[in-house]
Amino acid sequence: MKRFLLFALFGPSLAAWACDNCKIPKPAAGQRVVEYDLTIAEQTVSPAGKAVRGFTINGGIPGPTLRFREGDFARIRVHNQLKHETTSTHWHGLLLPNEQDGVPHVTTPPIQPGTTHTFGFDLRHSGTYWYHSHTHLQEQNGVFGSIVVLPRGGEPVNADREQVLVLSDWTNTDPMEVMRMLMRGSDYFGLMRRNSQSILGAWQRGNLKDYFSREWSRMMPMDISDVGYHGFLINGLRQTRIEGNPGERVRLRIVNASAATYFYLHSSAGPMTIVAADGPAVQPVKVDRFLIAIAETYDVIITIPVSGEYELRATTQDGSGHVSALFGSGVLKPASDPPKPNLYQMDDMLTLALEEQEDDVRASLKLPRPGSPYRLLKSTRDTTLPTKLPRRKITMHLTGDMNRYIWSFDGKTIAQEPYVMIKRGELIELELINDTMMHHPIHLHGHFFRLLMGNGRHSPLKHTVDVPPMSRRTVEFEANEAKDWMFHCHILYHMMSGMARVFRYEDEVRSPSFSRKTPTQAESAPEKHSIHHAAGLGEHSHDMAYVWGAASIQSHMSEGLLTLMNPKNDLLLGWEIGWQGVDNPEYEVDALYQRYFNLNFQAFVGGRFTNDPDAQNRAVVGINYRLPLMVWANVSLDSEGDARFTLAKRFQLTPRLGVWGRVEYDTNTRWEWTTGADFTLTRRTSLIAQYHSQYGLGAGLLFRF
Repeated sequence: MKRFLLFALFGPSLAAWACDNCKIPKPAAGQRVVEYDLTIAEQTVSPAGKAVRGFTINGGIPGPTLRFREGDFARIRVHNQLKHETTSTHWHGLLLPNEQDGVPHVTTPPIQPGTTHTFGFDLRHSGTYWYHSHTHLQEQNGVFGSIVVLPRGGEPVNADREQVLVLSDWTNTDPMEVMRMLMRGSDYFGLMRRNSQSILGAWQRGNLKDYFSREWSRMMPMDISDVGYHGFLINGLRQTRIEGNPGERVRLRIVNASAATYFYLHSSAGPMTIVAADGPAVQPVKVDRFLIAIAETYDVIITIPVSGEYELRATTQDGSGHVSALFGSGVLKPASDPPKPNLYQMDDMLTLALEEQEDDVRASLKLPRPGSPYRLLKSTRDTTLPTKLPRRKITMHLTGDMNRYIWSFDGKTIAQEPYVMIKRGELIELELINDTMMHHPIHLHGHFFRLLMGNGRHSPLKHTVDVPPMSRRTVEFEANEAKDWMFHCHILYHMMSGMARVFRYEDEVRSPSFSRKTPTQAESAPEKHSIHHAAGLGEHSHDMAYVWGAASIQSHMSEGLLTLMNPKNDLLLGWEIGWQGVDNPEYEVDALYQRYFNLNFQAFVGGRFTNDPDAQNRAVVGINYRLPLMVWANVSLDSEGDARFTLAKRFQLTPRLGVWGRVEYDTNTRWEWTTGADFTLTRRTSLIAQYHSQYGLGAGLLFRF
């Protein structure tokens, strides 16, 4: 029924759009045509040792490497064999016609189940690139692969052979469940990564003062990554080999195709020589260890040693794992991991931002936990943009709320602020300011930008840039395309929660599926919802909503909370039931609407229902406010004129053991208090023991769902 209604509303315009896009470009006379067939299908896979549902391309994860020569014409047929899901394919980093970019509802129609979509485009430039689904969370399911485009005149830096290495992360948990866990604020991923913060952990590291200083400042515990993964892969395996004979030089085409993982690269054979970044060649430069952001590619040269087996190691930024590529033969000489981050302090993050401002261009790479090699990257040619074109500066702040897991630009999600308007023929200077404590890899479709890091006319061309915590990056590009192009954080879960925009060219003639109104008109109600769906944003046209809850079943009582949430709104159903008598349990149930204003303040209104003989059903309105030391204060007033005041605090003693207390005064029912402890067993269950001033002492299980 849902599909029928969507077609009834938008079917004619979508059909017209699909018809426009079915006009596949044709190769020029005499142009070499390279053809591929990619079949996306659901299979049972076990990359991390457990058989789970995954999506494959031509039966594998990752998909095959697509190889071309500069000047070729690509004809790629993508077959969707998924039974119930649309899919898509984005050609990450390639410059191509807008309708071939592969973003559903923005540039290209989604590929329906059981159908085939044919892409056709010229290979206009050489380098290492990759492709992936841009539909929901399918990239995390396994829909990605690599692209190699050889230059017309041969590589500027010669090697005896080459090999593609695709880095990725894998979870045995359904990615939609991962997203829901992130939205609800689950601590379980920290347990998986073994970096959960606790009072005991802070004491063991000598950071107890830092721990409580953070709580006094009402800051959430810091983290360096979001998801706890079951495995990290290189070419779909835990470990692979780099082929080559002793003394041979090997070009490694390294792609970070992870959904949410940065890697540190280090070779035990000595410095690696970077010769390309995000596709275009750069002047060769040697580095010992560097950080590769999600969605970036680097070409590096290594030499196969005469004797001994060496390791190229990719270590996750959070220190939770690594993958290896071994080369040579003999006694193994392993690479090393950088030190794990100290999440009780901000030193690592702030030091990186400061070191990037030093005169020494290698300052940030000399850190134990280095940054990106950007200041060393110099293009092999002059990349200066035309100076006669009008220049416009756009500043965008990278913003987020870890409490709700909402990521955004300038405090607004793509559903709230979808477009950045630009004009063809202008130079855009884009300043990205990261106001969060996490790295963000920012990717612009359809354009290369110059990364302005002090290298003047040899500033490198990139399509993805890492923006470290509390720092900024400045890039510039010529607006020389048309129509709409995605711009987003390439941490998949950040993009899906709202950290994205569409760069829209003004005054362009659009296909029938796009509104021909001005941006102001197009945003006006009541057309806003339909325009977003039919003409551009698809799954990004509305903020995502999730249901989650927790409930305890104890020997003396039950407490629970069921939540339906989106970025700013909650529907809450909370309860407290005491087993004072099997025939007559005493209950209080709150059914509330809550508006989320910020991390520390929310307001609510609703109803309170009870069978307490000293109370009665009533309407209620109130606020939640977080005090220093992360103490929650709740003040409410009900329709009977009674007020309630509550203070609550949780202490995380160890990663799995927490204790809490709550004291409450109601002008009608007077004092009530409770204290307890819980111990995490699994992702969904904890042991719980609790004393309640009215129901006494008891124990049981806490369930999360």
